Amino acid sequence: MLSFSQPQPVHSRIVGVGYESPERVVTNDELSLTLDTSDDWITSRVGIRERRLAADGQSVTDLAAAAGVKALLSADVHGTDIDMVIVATMTAMDRSPSTAAQVAARIGATHPVAFDLNAACAGFSQALAVADQAIRAGSASRALIIGAERMSDFMDWTDRTTAILMADGAGAVVLERSETAGVAPVAWGSQPELGNLVRIQQPSGRFEQEGRSVFRWAITQAQHVAIDALAKGGVRADELVAFVPHQANLRIIDALGKQLGLAEEVVARDVVYSGNTSAASIPIALAKQVEAGVAEPGGPALLLGFGGGFCYSGQVIAFPEVRNPA
Repeated sequence: MLSFSQPQPVHSRIVGVGYESPERVVTNDELSLTLDTSDDWITSRVGIRERRLAADGQSVTDLAAAAGVKALLSADVHGTDIDMVIVATMTAMDRSPSTAAQVAARIGATHPVAFDLNAACAGFSQALAVADQAIRAGSASRALIIGAERMSDFMDWTDRTTAILMADGAGAVVLERSETAGVAPVAWGSQPELGNLVRIQQPSGRFEQEGRSVFRWAITQAQHVAIDALAKGGVRADELVAFVPHQANLRIIDALGKQLGLAEEVVARDVVYSGNTSAASIPIALAKQVEAGVAEPGGPALLLGFGGGFCYSGQVIAFPEVRNPA
């Protein structure tokens, strides 16, 4: 009978954050020049005032690598220190090599496990959970987790129901082994029967969604995922120093904050200026919160993703204390 030695219990903790937002800003007024819409119409329905779009030739890998480098600098580590790279994305053009493998090469990582994860807007929080589990199991010691999207490649810019929402960008964190807990067990799952609510499928190959159905799910079901995640983290909602949900729509974000009884200043609302960047939205919003110093490092923060598939996931983390603040 085989006998394997069991490693001492370990935990993981976020020690670096970074994000990359494209330079091009598209305002609601600019969209109104080609769509039957207006700034008032857009802000009243989704709360977005502007979004950023990648430049010609600026790929998902470019965005992911740039955010990853910033996270490494924030953590004060080098690419050679990374033994796992996961990129959450649903807009990578390359099937092989993966975006993660390309990022690993750019940062100079040596022999890391590297793969992409596609769970749409829940992708980053699911990738974080996978990396946390790998570290706690002893199969990795330091991971670079990135959410990166170039949604603009898949948009129908004549459809005002989707064109006003989506944007491009990337966010990243460095997660490493820790003696103290920094990532709680994940609350995750899916409702496959709703999988077609958010899609990029043939023959159109365009981003499409059933907006009303997604909104209804988010304001009736997402709170239960959040409550489950809080229970797994052993904290109450009123103890949270930050709440970083998927930046889908400001009406959804504000509704979730109210359902959880959170003060407005605790809730990340980056969607107003970044738009919906799918898998990138949570790490971008988190990195901006850390950059702004909105919460005491080490306090409990809740991440919550939901989207295509129909996948969802959430976990409590220790609000990051980075080693090399920007």
